[in-house]
Amino acid sequence: MIELTLAELPGACPLELGTSDWVALGQDRIDAFAAATGDRQWIHVDRERAAREAPAATTIAHGMLTLSVVPSLIPTLLTIPDAGARLNYGLEGVRFLTPVPEGAEVRLKATLASAEPRRGGVLYRVGCAVELRGAERPAAVAEFLSLAQPSSASA
Repeated sequence: MIELTLAELPGACPLELGTSDWVALGQDRIDAFAAATGDRQWIHVDRERAAREAPAATTIAHGMLTLSVVPSLIPTLLTIPDAGARLNYGLEGVRFLTPVPEGAEVRLKATLASAEPRRGGVLYRVGCAVELRGAERPAAVAEFLSLAQPSSASA
């Protein structure tokens, strides 16, 4: 894990952050995501139909579920000790490149692309590839923008 303060972030770019541990996207997680979002397309939740009709002959994780693992994995690669809050600021360049079959494992490969002072904190961009175990291409790619604000103790 890499540790950088708010003041160090801008001068550290670009910086390879490394890869996270693998995370399984099993059917229970897919079903919970479907329930939370209302996206119950058969290719995600109907195992029997997917076995008959889906190209992978199994259900697949929602693209947005695949992408949603990223915010929990970035802090395993980069810690900002004087940040009191890290707010999601946006996404750029999102692409879903490879379907994630039920039960497959994904991990994050990340690069700190840029950082600049903004609104009393630091706006930083992390280039993300959600890698799929055993696949040549990533499941998804995106640039995550976050606004790190100083903690009250460091302000």
